[in-house]
Amino acid sequence: MSLFDPDSDPLGDREALRVHIERALEVSAPQGLALEMTYRVVKSLFDPLIVGAGNIPRRPCLFVGNHSLFALDGIVITPLFLKELKRFPRGMGDKFLFGHATIAEFMLSNGLVMGNPEVCTALMKDGQDVLVFPGGAYEAVKPATKLYELQWKERYGFVRLAALHGYTIMPFGLVGPDEFYGHLMEGEDLPDSALGKLLTRLGLLDDNIRSDILPPIPVGSLGTPFPKPQRCFLGFGKPVNLTRYKGKSLTKKTQERIRSQVSQEIETQLAQLLELREQKKGSEGLLRRLLTL
Repeated sequence: MSLFDPDSDPLGDREALRVHIERALEVSAPQGLALEMTYRVVKSLFDPLIVGAGNIPRRPCLFVGNHSLFALDGIVITPLFLKELKRFPRGMGDKFLFGHATIAEFMLSNGLVMGNPEVCTALMKDGQDVLVFPGGAYEAVKPATKLYELQWKERYGFVRLAALHGYTIMPFGLVGPDEFYGHLMEGEDLPDSALGKLLTRLGLLDDNIRSDILPPIPVGSLGTPFPKPQRCFLGFGKPVNLTRYKGKSLTKKTQERIRSQVSQEIETQLAQLLELREQKKGSEGLLRRLLTL
Protein backbone atom coordinates (compact mmCIF):
# COMPACT_ATOMS: atom_id res chain seq x y z
CA MET A 1 0.00 0.00 0.00
CA SER A 2 1.38 3.41 -0.94
CA LEU A 3 1.56 6.40 1.34
CA PHE A 4 -0.17 8.34 -1.40
CA ASP A 5 -3.10 5.97 -1.84
CA PRO A 6 -6.10 8.24 -1.08
CA ASP A 7 -7.99 5.28 0.40
CA SER A 8 -5.20 4.24 2.75
CA ASP A 9 -4.51 5.10 6.36
CA PRO A 10 -1.16 6.93 6.08
CA LEU A 11 -0.09 5.67 9.50
CA GLY A 12 -1.62 2.22 9.26
CA ASP A 13 0.95 0.74 6.89
CA ARG A 14 4.62 0.22 7.81
CA GLU A 15 5.88 0.65 4.28
CA ALA A 16 3.88 3.85 3.85
CA LEU A 17 5.35 5.23 7.08
CA ARG A 18 8.87 4.28 5.96
CA VAL A 19 8.36 6.10 2.64
CA HIS A 20 6.99 9.13 4.44
CA ILE A 21 10.02 9.34 6.73
CA GLU A 22 12.40 8.85 3.82
CA ARG A 23 10.68 11.60 1.82
CA ALA A 24 10.58 13.92 4.86
CA LEU A 25 14.35 13.62 5.36
CA GLU A 26 14.93 14.59 1.72
CA VAL A 27 13.11 17.91 1.97
CA SER A 28 15.16 21.08 2.29
CA ALA A 29 14.05 24.54 3.38
CA PRO A 30 11.82 26.34 0.83
CA GLN A 31 13.40 29.27 -0.94
CA GLY A 32 13.05 31.39 -4.05
CA LEU A 33 10.29 33.55 -5.44
CA ALA A 34 7.35 31.73 -3.82
CA LEU A 35 8.81 32.17 -0.35
CA GLU A 36 9.71 35.79 -1.03
CA MET A 37 6.21 36.61 -2.23
CA THR A 38 4.58 34.83 0.73
CA TYR A 39 6.85 36.69 3.14
CA ARG A 40 6.01 40.06 1.60
CA VAL A 41 2.27 39.35 1.71
CA VAL A 42 2.46 38.33 5.38
CA LYS A 43 4.52 41.42 6.24
CA SER A 44 2.10 43.68 4.40
CA LEU A 45 -1.16 42.19 5.68
CA PHE A 46 -0.25 41.32 9.27
CA ASP A 47 2.81 43.49 10.06
CA PRO A 48 4.25 40.79 12.36
CA LEU A 49 6.61 41.63 15.19
CA ILE A 50 9.02 39.08 16.68
CA VAL A 51 10.20 39.42 20.28
CA GLY A 52 12.57 37.23 22.26
CA ALA A 53 14.36 35.78 19.21
CA GLY A 54 17.61 35.99 21.18
CA ASN A 55 16.29 33.24 23.46
CA ILE A 56 16.47 30.68 20.67
CA PRO A 57 19.62 28.54 20.99
CA ARG A 58 21.62 27.60 17.92
CA ARG A 59 21.20 23.88 18.55
CA PRO A 60 18.17 22.02 17.12
CA CYS A 61 14.96 22.68 19.04
CA LEU A 62 11.45 21.38 19.49
CA PHE A 63 9.37 24.54 19.05
CA VAL A 64 6.12 24.33 21.04
CA GLY A 65 3.36 26.93 20.88
CA ASN A 66 -0.33 27.76 20.98
CA HIS A 67 -2.40 26.72 17.97
CA SER A 68 -4.56 29.35 16.30
CA LEU A 69 -8.10 29.24 14.96
CA PHE A 70 -8.31 27.05 11.81
CA ALA A 71 -4.54 26.44 12.15
CA LEU A 72 -3.85 29.72 10.36
CA ASP A 73 -0.69 30.24 12.39
CA GLY A 74 1.35 28.39 9.78
CA ILE A 75 0.62 31.05 7.18
CA VAL A 76 2.20 33.65 9.45
CA ILE A 77 5.06 31.90 11.20
CA THR A 78 6.48 29.78 8.36
CA PRO A 79 7.89 32.69 6.32
CA LEU A 80 9.02 34.42 9.52
CA PHE A 81 10.98 31.38 10.67
CA LEU A 82 12.58 30.97 7.26
CA LYS A 83 13.31 34.60 6.39
CA GLU A 84 13.92 36.31 9.71
CA LEU A 85 14.97 33.56 12.11
CA LYS A 86 16.80 31.44 9.53
CA ARG A 87 15.27 28.24 10.93
CA PHE A 88 13.29 25.49 9.22
CA PRO A 89 11.18 23.76 11.88
CA ARG A 90 9.33 20.72 10.59
CA GLY A 91 5.72 21.23 11.56
CA MET A 92 3.89 18.07 12.63
CA GLY A 93 0.31 17.79 11.36
CA ASP A 94 -2.62 15.43 11.80
CA LYS A 95 -2.39 12.26 9.72
CA PHE A 96 -5.63 13.04 7.85
CA LEU A 97 -3.72 15.76 5.99
CA PHE A 98 -1.58 13.09 4.34
CA GLY A 99 -4.28 10.70 3.12
CA HIS A 100 -4.46 12.10 -0.42
CA ALA A 101 -1.56 11.99 -2.88
CA THR A 102 -1.56 15.60 -4.07
CA ILE A 103 -2.14 17.11 -0.65
CA ALA A 104 0.42 14.84 1.00
CA GLU A 105 3.13 15.78 -1.49
CA PHE A 106 2.32 19.49 -1.14
CA MET A 107 2.55 19.24 2.65
CA LEU A 108 5.81 17.31 2.55
CA SER A 109 7.44 19.58 -0.01
CA ASN A 110 6.70 22.55 2.26
CA GLY A 111 8.21 20.87 5.30
CA LEU A 112 5.15 19.47 7.08
CA VAL A 113 5.24 15.89 8.35
CA MET A 114 2.81 13.52 10.03
CA GLY A 115 2.48 13.81 13.77
CA ASN A 116 3.91 10.41 14.62
CA PRO A 117 6.60 9.44 17.18
CA GLU A 118 8.65 7.56 14.58
CA VAL A 119 8.63 10.54 12.23
CA CYS A 120 9.65 12.86 15.06
CA THR A 121 12.40 10.46 16.13
CA ALA A 122 13.82 10.33 12.60
CA LEU A 123 13.92 14.13 12.37
CA MET A 124 15.53 14.50 15.79
CA LYS A 125 18.16 11.88 14.99
CA ASP A 126 18.89 13.93 11.87
CA GLY A 127 19.33 17.05 14.00
CA GLN A 128 16.39 18.99 12.57
CA ASP A 129 14.15 21.57 14.19
CA VAL A 130 10.62 20.30 14.88
CA LEU A 131 7.44 22.25 15.61
CA VAL A 132 4.35 20.98 17.43
CA PHE A 133 1.07 22.38 18.70
CA PRO A 134 0.04 19.96 21.48
CA GLY A 135 -3.51 21.39 21.47
CA GLY A 136 -4.06 20.14 17.94
CA ALA A 137 -7.62 20.28 16.63
CA TYR A 138 -9.03 21.35 19.99
CA GLU A 139 -7.18 24.67 19.81
CA ALA A 140 -7.84 25.07 16.09
CA VAL A 141 -11.64 25.08 16.62
CA LYS A 142 -11.84 26.69 20.07
CA PRO A 143 -14.71 29.09 20.85
CA ALA A 144 -14.20 32.83 21.22
CA THR A 145 -14.32 32.46 25.02
CA LYS A 146 -11.08 30.44 24.94
CA LEU A 147 -8.91 32.60 22.69
CA TYR A 148 -5.23 32.31 23.62
CA GLU A 149 -5.91 29.50 26.09
CA LEU A 150 -3.97 26.24 25.79
CA GLN A 151 -6.14 23.15 25.23
CA TRP A 152 -3.58 20.40 25.79
CA LYS A 153 -5.76 17.79 27.50
CA GLU A 154 -3.47 14.94 28.69
CA ARG A 155 -0.84 15.16 25.96
CA TYR A 156 2.72 14.50 27.08
CA GLY A 157 4.23 12.88 23.97
CA PHE A 158 6.21 15.96 22.97
CA VAL A 159 7.87 16.03 26.41
CA ARG A 160 8.82 12.35 26.27
CA LEU A 161 10.30 12.62 22.77
CA ALA A 162 12.25 15.80 23.50
CA ALA A 163 13.71 14.24 26.64
CA LEU A 164 14.53 10.92 24.96
CA HIS A 165 16.57 12.72 22.31
CA GLY A 166 18.04 15.35 24.62
CA TYR A 167 16.34 18.17 22.74
CA THR A 168 15.67 21.69 23.90
CA ILE A 169 12.01 22.72 23.99
CA MET A 170 11.58 26.28 22.72
CA PRO A 171 8.22 27.68 23.95
CA PHE A 172 6.58 30.43 21.91
CA GLY A 173 3.35 32.41 21.91
CA LEU A 174 1.52 33.81 18.91
CA VAL A 175 -1.10 36.57 19.05
CA GLY A 176 -3.18 37.63 16.06
CA PRO A 177 -4.37 34.65 13.99
CA ASP A 178 -7.01 33.70 16.57
CA GLU A 179 -8.78 36.92 15.55
CA PHE A 180 -8.48 36.70 11.78
CA TYR A 181 -12.13 35.58 11.85
CA GLY A 182 -15.05 36.38 14.07
CA HIS A 183 -17.49 33.68 15.23
CA LEU A 184 -21.00 33.88 13.84
CA MET A 185 -21.76 30.67 15.72
CA GLU A 186 -19.67 28.40 17.88
CA GLY A 187 -19.20 24.81 16.75
CA GLU A 188 -20.64 23.47 20.00
CA ASP A 189 -23.90 25.34 19.26
CA LEU A 190 -24.17 24.16 15.67
CA PRO A 191 -25.96 20.78 16.14
CA ASP A 192 -28.98 22.38 17.87
CA SER A 193 -29.26 25.34 15.49
CA ALA A 194 -31.43 25.67 12.38
CA LEU A 195 -28.27 25.34 10.26
CA GLY A 196 -27.27 22.23 12.19
CA LYS A 197 -30.65 20.62 11.63
CA LEU A 198 -30.36 21.36 7.91
CA LEU A 199 -26.87 19.82 7.79
CA THR A 200 -28.20 16.77 9.64
CA ARG A 201 -30.98 16.30 7.09
CA LEU A 202 -28.38 16.56 4.32
CA GLY A 203 -26.32 13.87 6.01
CA LEU A 204 -23.41 16.20 6.80
CA LEU A 205 -23.92 16.00 10.56
CA ASP A 206 -24.87 13.04 12.72
CA ASP A 207 -24.78 11.96 16.35
CA ASN A 208 -21.31 10.46 15.93
CA ILE A 209 -19.71 13.87 15.32
CA ARG A 210 -18.42 15.39 18.54
CA SER A 211 -19.54 18.97 19.09
CA ASP A 212 -16.28 19.89 20.85
CA ILE A 213 -14.31 19.50 17.62
CA LEU A 214 -16.79 21.23 15.32
CA PRO A 215 -15.37 24.52 14.03
CA PRO A 216 -17.15 27.84 14.53
CA ILE A 217 -18.98 29.49 11.63
CA PRO A 218 -16.47 32.20 10.66
CA VAL A 219 -16.90 35.76 9.44
CA GLY A 220 -13.96 37.69 8.06
CA SER A 221 -13.10 41.29 7.36
CA LEU A 222 -16.22 43.46 6.85
CA GLY A 223 -18.35 40.31 6.66
CA THR A 224 -16.33 38.79 3.80
CA PRO A 225 -14.48 35.44 3.63
CA PHE A 226 -11.14 37.29 3.78
CA PRO A 227 -9.20 37.29 7.07
CA LYS A 228 -9.07 40.41 9.16
CA PRO A 229 -5.58 41.96 8.92
CA GLN A 230 -4.88 41.70 12.64
CA ARG A 231 -1.33 42.62 13.52
CA CYS A 232 0.60 39.53 14.68
CA PHE A 233 3.07 39.17 17.52
CA LEU A 234 5.39 36.18 17.89
CA GLY A 235 7.25 35.83 21.18
CA PHE A 236 9.81 33.28 22.39
CA GLY A 237 10.18 32.39 26.06
CA LYS A 238 13.01 30.74 27.96
CA PRO A 239 14.30 27.49 26.42
CA VAL A 240 13.84 24.25 28.37
CA ASN A 241 17.03 22.23 27.92
CA LEU A 242 16.44 18.48 28.32
CA THR A 243 19.98 17.34 27.46
CA ARG A 244 20.41 15.63 30.81
CA TYR A 245 17.47 13.32 30.10
CA LYS A 246 18.79 11.98 26.79
CA GLY A 247 18.12 8.27 26.42
CA LYS A 248 16.01 8.16 29.56
CA SER A 249 12.35 7.43 30.22
CA LEU A 250 10.76 10.09 32.39
CA THR A 251 8.53 9.49 35.36
CA LYS A 252 5.01 10.88 35.14
CA LYS A 253 5.88 13.48 37.77
CA THR A 254 8.86 14.72 35.76
CA GLN A 255 6.78 14.85 32.59
CA GLU A 256 4.16 16.90 34.39
CA ARG A 257 6.78 19.30 35.74
CA ILE A 258 8.38 19.86 32.34
CA ARG A 259 5.04 20.25 30.59
CA SER A 260 3.93 22.75 33.21
CA GLN A 261 7.17 24.71 32.73
CA VAL A 262 6.62 24.85 28.97
CA SER A 263 2.95 25.82 29.21
CA GLN A 264 3.73 28.55 31.74
CA GLU A 265 6.36 30.01 29.40
CA ILE A 266 3.83 30.09 26.55
CA GLU A 267 1.13 31.63 28.74
CA THR A 268 3.60 34.27 29.91
CA GLN A 269 4.44 35.10 26.31
CA LEU A 270 0.77 35.36 25.37
CA ALA A 271 0.04 37.72 28.26
CA GLN A 272 3.03 39.91 27.40
CA LEU A 273 2.20 39.95 23.69
CA LEU A 274 -1.41 40.91 24.32
CA GLU A 275 -0.18 43.78 26.50
CA LEU A 276 2.32 44.82 23.84
CA ARG A 277 -0.42 44.82 21.22
CA GLU A 278 -2.52 47.15 23.36
CA GLN A 279 0.43 49.51 23.70
CA LYS A 280 0.95 49.63 19.94
CA LYS A 281 -2.68 49.96 18.85
CA GLY A 282 -2.39 53.72 18.57
CA SER A 283 0.30 53.37 15.92
CA GLU A 284 -1.82 51.25 13.57
CA GLY A 285 -3.15 52.84 10.41
CA LEU A 286 -6.80 53.78 9.99
CA LEU A 287 -7.33 51.20 7.23
CA ARG A 288 -6.11 48.32 9.40
CA ARG A 289 -8.33 49.44 12.25
CA LEU A 290 -11.36 49.61 9.98
CA LEU A 291 -10.73 46.20 8.40
CA THR A 292 -10.32 44.50 11.77
CA LEU A 293 -13.62 45.69 13.23
